[in-house]
Amino acid sequence: MSHDLDAIDRRILAALTANARLPIAELARKVGLSKTPVAQRIRQMEQTGLIAGYRVILSPLSLGLTHVTYVEARLSDTREKALAQFNAAARAISEIEECYMIAGGFDYLLKVRSRDMTHFREIMGEHISALPHLSATSSYVAMEAVVEQGWTGP
Repeated sequence: MSHDLDAIDRRILAALTANARLPIAELARKVGLSKTPVAQRIRQMEQTGLIAGYRVILSPLSLGLTHVTYVEARLSDTREKALAQFNAAARAISEIEECYMIAGGFDYLLKVRSRDMTHFREIMGEHISALPHLSATSSYVAMEAVVEQGWTGP
């Protein structure tokens, strides 16, 4: 669904992206409107699905999860039932921060967070290698996060 955003909507979204807990009064002041029209615009963006929700984002570094590894996964079966089984099992592994189905030389790309290489080996050996229909993996250890942030909007 396409959303026609005017300059005020974009400023509201930019401010909420920076701080979703911003009080309506302060947000209204930032965008140059009164509280009621700002609240109405936010409610409309929520109802149309443009704003999908609000959540707490934990700091992996503060939790000691400083080690990032990307894992290419190849499956032995890519029929719909097998993909659904793989997807459900991957969602259940808390250390998998992101998982994408890929069009290319492999089937999935996983971003795995761990404390260190020993912890990563444990995750691979006990969880990832047990994923259904997994036939092969290749792992790539990240040395430094050059850009790491959520999408900040239009």
